[in-house]
Amino acid sequence: MKINLKKFKVVKSTNDTALKLIKKNISKPTLIMSERQTGGRGRIGKKWVSKKGNLFISIFFKLNQKKINFKQFAVLNAFLIKKIISNKILRKIKIKWPNDLLYKKDKFCGILQEVVKFNKFDFLIVGIGLNTNVVPQNKSFKSTSLKNIVKKNVSNQKILKSIIKTYEKFLKDAEIKSFSELKRKYK
Repeated sequence: MKINLKKFKVVKSTNDTALKLIKKNISKPTLIMSERQTGGRGRIGKKWVSKKGNLFISIFFKLNQKKINFKQFAVLNAFLIKKIISNKILRKIKIKWPNDLLYKKDKFCGILQEVVKFNKFDFLIVGIGLNTNVVPQNKSFKSTSLKNIVKKNVSNQKILKSIIKTYEKFLKDAEIKSFSELKRKYK
């Protein structure tokens, strides 16, 4: 299943931009990428510190909750991003449920899922903040970047291409496979 790509220099948040596109009647799976966010969000109203040089994306698609529900997608999205990053950096990554990826207890990725209803359809928006090259300062937790982990600059373009390719395959699989089959495949 092909994913549309929309790139921006600056947005308030990629999830907010996804919501605006859905309300403009764009229903095809779409990935929004921005170089910077001025109001990146995390779970429970927390702020996501968005430093230029890192990767900020949101993917949205129609959600059939009778097949795979919101909570099951939370598990699958964490596995998907962990698998993509593990393939790139070959290091041990831990998932801090429900939405963080850690390396040696330091956070480098946050995932924010939201469901919106529009025109009788549910859409899942998956926001991903990935510290690729810059370590943001945060008082509530320790963070790191992929650059610090692998000791060299990380290509946002290469990771973006991997995310798109993986999600295109995943969305195609999600049409025919059960949650347990998807979990086994992408874990």
